[in-house]
Amino acid sequence: MREKHSPSAQRCIRIALFIVLWAVIAWLLYPLLAFDSASLISIRQYFYRAVLGIMMMILVFGKTVVDLFFPIDLSDKRAISYSILLTVYSLLLVGGIIFMIARVILVYLKSSINTDTGVSY
Repeated sequence: MREKHSPSAQRCIRIALFIVLWAVIAWLLYPLLAFDSASLISIRQYFYRAVLGIMMMILVFGKTVVDLFFPIDLSDKRAISYSILLTVYSLLLVGGIIFMIARVILVYLKSSINTDTGVSY
């Protein structure tokens, strides 16, 4: 039979998975954050990687919103502080998602302008 972990071990596992998830998202989005106008052509190869990172951020945001609107236990004393922290976290996620989508649009517009005019940087 499968043995159950203690509540503190389950919490540590959840925190570790959360950190690993954000490390993967950061790795996927890093080329999009670190590009400059000189490396615009090379950033096009990381487009799908960035889109996968944005999709993962949207999924994390969806999970956070579900946790915010449908909490497991309302009788807990920390429910108010938990809700406030989840609200701040979800607002930060939305800001990050909008920022990343703006970066993808910027790359697309700059690459289309460069290919239309024939200018390469």
